[in-house]
Amino acid sequence: MKTLRDVPVGKTAVVARLHGQGALKRRIMDMGLTKGTEVYVRKVAPLGDPVELTVRGYELSVRKSDAELIEVE
Repeated sequence: MKTLRDVPVGKTAVVARLHGQGALKRRIMDMGLTKGTEVYVRKVAPLGDPVELTVRGYELSVRKSDAELIEVE
């Protein structure tokens, strides 16, 4: 299982599945990270947290812990 956290900077991945439960899963989906969405990893902060993404034409920063819940292809 490859997660969003494993995608290197400058690469694109497609969301395959969301893990997590309840409000956490809902929050991730509300940010636009749903199944089939293309995600481009723009950069990672010096200490590795957060990860900056481009999703659906806008920039988004997510925590490493949240990125681990997003399975990608």
